[in-house]
Amino acid sequence: MTIVPPVSRSANAARTVALTASVLAAIAAFSLFLRFGAADGLDKIDVVRSFFMLIATFWLGWGAMQALLGLTTRARAPEIDRVQPLTSRIVVLVPIYEEDPIATFSRIAAMDMSLATTGQGDHFDFAILSDTRDDFVAARERLWYLRLLRDRDGQGRIFYRRRAANTGKKAGNVEDFIQSSGAAYEFAIILDADSLIEGDTMVEIARRMQADPKLGLLQTLPRIILARSRFGRAMQFSTAFNSPVFARGLAMMQGQTGPFWGHNAIIRVRAFAQSCGLPVLAGKPPFGGHILSHDYVEAALLARAGWTVRLDDDLEGSFEEGPENIVDHAKRDRRWCQGNLQHTRLLFAPGLRGWSRFVFVQGILSYLVSIFWLGFLLASILAPAFGPPTVYFPTQYWPMPVTPPDETTLAIGLIIGIFGMLVLPKLMIGADAVLRGRTKRFGGLWPATVSAMTELLLSSITAPILMMYQTRSVFQVLLGRDGGWPAHDRGDGGLRVSDAFAACYWIVILGLAGLALASVLSSSLIPWLLPVTLPMVLSPFIISWLSRPGHPTLFLTPEELSPAPVMQLRAEVLDQWQAGNVDEQPELVSGRLQHV
Repeated sequence: MTIVPPVSRSANAARTVALTASVLAAIAAFSLFLRFGAADGLDKIDVVRSFFMLIATFWLGWGAMQALLGLTTRARAPEIDRVQPLTSRIVVLVPIYEEDPIATFSRIAAMDMSLATTGQGDHFDFAILSDTRDDFVAARERLWYLRLLRDRDGQGRIFYRRRAANTGKKAGNVEDFIQSSGAAYEFAIILDADSLIEGDTMVEIARRMQADPKLGLLQTLPRIILARSRFGRAMQFSTAFNSPVFARGLAMMQGQTGPFWGHNAIIRVRAFAQSCGLPVLAGKPPFGGHILSHDYVEAALLARAGWTVRLDDDLEGSFEEGPENIVDHAKRDRRWCQGNLQHTRLLFAPGLRGWSRFVFVQGILSYLVSIFWLGFLLASILAPAFGPPTVYFPTQYWPMPVTPPDETTLAIGLIIGIFGMLVLPKLMIGADAVLRGRTKRFGGLWPATVSAMTELLLSSITAPILMMYQTRSVFQVLLGRDGGWPAHDRGDGGLRVSDAFAACYWIVILGLAGLALASVLSSSLIPWLLPVTLPMVLSPFIISWLSRPGHPTLFLTPEELSPAPVMQLRAEVLDQWQAGNVDEQPELVSGRLQHV
């Protein structure tokens, strides 16, 4: 019999506050737009616009409430015994797919070195789980694995295996290991190929799992590091400056039904093995087949079985690398879009907890909201073409401003969207950082302020471009196009204008078409459309410019001002390895691989 732990009162209160505020904001926006639409008579297009704004405002309010809730509390570590040594066996899983083995294996070497400094390293093994299809890349993986094995004296504790078929992608890769070798370990730390975690952090999350026998999964909050481009550095700064606040709000609402982001987390192997067998959905991709966004589903299955799933926002020393340009970000986001929309098949799966279902809805809405915003803009442009209204509300009973309603409606919509979605939550976070002295970790008050304002400006400029990429992804999925699981491009990310144009020419065309249509139907709307359409028209130049190296003193983060020890270890290993050539070392080529 499954015993489901009760939801904490604090989580229930946070959920109630956030949902109530978001619903009230959505209703207020809906009513406001109906009122403005009724200034010259209420017609169908006004109702459509109001509906789009209802959904979009709910989503904006939900994001703002996460930030607001996060500002009401501070990160606190749970009270556990940190003196008693570990008694559990832990494996660090590193699934890889068409990765550069030098970059990936140097991270493993650094984490192994970092663990050795804790005095608890004997409790940890590493398992490199390759799904690489390219035989040449796989051969290089084996060679660099032997270098890793030799340098770290890893015989019997650092393992490598390559699957014959990459069934189920990453989730299937991890499942294969758990079925074949999971019984040897109590806990498993799941990483991505670009993950890097401090040894002390790995020991700490293992202690927390050991101290709470009901804890099935513990998620850390990874920070982006080593970004070089303007786009990458802006994202890196945002994850360090803004994300911890949003994560605290999320953790308050999630409670014991927390999130899983697929990496930089620790699982209880027995709980995962018993609870998280993923189904193969009936039908063909994109809605059928193997589940792409497996992490959300695995968290829901653990919660269904009565295990606690938790995000501990106080943890430091958890890192990853991010995309260096908008095009690479959009490619990765395309897979997430397909995976999240696939969750429509799981919304009514038996036994899931209510909050898990709501998390699925959040993930689905995070992509559909782009369509609602685009629909609102298109409806606003087309409104003058609909002629006289079908229903009329006399202004003596419903007084209205003199401003033309189509222009006013669009203006208010953009103000709600830009200010509510991008500006207000980040302004609150910035003010809190100043009041609490957190800006010192980002170079001081002035550098942190300049970085925060610049990131806010870049977010506003790139938002229409990202909205278009997300909208295209949604339509591709709805039209039955499978995006698959493409390999990550972890190069410098630099794009020429011609390369950027090839990736976004359709955005330019749609931006020009929107302006042309507005000029024909209602030229007064053009000034209000420019914040959206101008970035679309200039998107090749914006994408290319943001892909180039950023200024080293802008977007400073704590990890740049004072690199974590594991980052320094990784840099040393990488320098040593790149100075030599493993292919010229026959003693490595003739070495013996350890398979798991």
